[in-house]
Amino acid sequence: MDTLWLVIPCYNEQEVLPETAKRLYGIMTGMIKSGKISRDSKIAFVNDGSKDKTWRLIETYHSKSDMFVGVNLSRNKGHQNALLAGLSVAKQYSDMAITLDADLQDDVTKIPEFVDKYYEGNDIVYGVRNNRDTDTGFKRNTAQGFYKFMKMLGVDIVDNHADYRLMSKRAIEALMSFKEVNVFLRGIIPQIGYNTAIVEYKRSERLAGESKYPLKKMLAFAFDGISSFSVKPLRVSLWLGIIAFIVAIVIGIYSVIQLICGNTVSGWTSLSISLWGLGGMQLLMLGIVGEYIGKIYLETKQRPKFIIKDVLYKD
Repeated sequence: MDTLWLVIPCYNEQEVLPETAKRLYGIMTGMIKSGKISRDSKIAFVNDGSKDKTWRLIETYHSKSDMFVGVNLSRNKGHQNALLAGLSVAKQYSDMAITLDADLQDDVTKIPEFVDKYYEGNDIVYGVRNNRDTDTGFKRNTAQGFYKFMKMLGVDIVDNHADYRLMSKRAIEALMSFKEVNVFLRGIIPQIGYNTAIVEYKRSERLAGESKYPLKKMLAFAFDGISSFSVKPLRVSLWLGIIAFIVAIVIGIYSVIQLICGNTVSGWTSLSISLWGLGGMQLLMLGIVGEYIGKIYLETKQRPKFIIKDVLYKD
């Protein structure tokens, strides 16, 4: 029997955490009794700088049962870094780890299926949504568009997969060898290259509390994923430059013809459109280039992705 760790990042989850802890404890004890996993298996809550009572609840669960582990980050570092922090602790004690969100939208009853896939010889098991019935039309269309756009840019990404996944010990160790500061796990993990499998599940509504990914954060997360794994947006500037050069030649020929014909007043519309169009295009591409330069700047600093303040763990 191998040891399983559940790694759950938490940011202001005091409303949902009691139910999450209860359900996960029941699933873990059931798998231990059936002989599927070791008695040393744990549930690790990672407190990502919460401002509510999340950490106090984690301390309470740990005091009541050795199965609960607490990882307390020194400050809020974001969902992806909180996952990495939890996995960095889990790999020291576990044979496999499953990451999932604290809001119970991921179907936790599927956890035994993840473990079965692991025993079949898979180092990475992806949780994939089999439908998006619970999403709004806007979120459903933008999410599907995001996955298609990422693949169009050449990024290896699993459709309809978030961060509900199982990883073996050696897969986690391989993940930790990626040193980039700008972390987008959905793009990094497929690059590991070990045997993979899929478990389909239906995503539920959030049980309590507020979503930690409003539209602004979702857009920022999407752009981080694009800019971290593809340079094609930069290559767009080359093609836009070529197109602009061709348009400039056409406008130049048109202007000469108008001058010969004596239509000196005409051309103001085309001139203004050209100026605004080229100016906007240049600002857009400068912004994209600036984002990449900013990422390079952050990478060269080599600052730690997270700092663990406290770890609550008992054998």
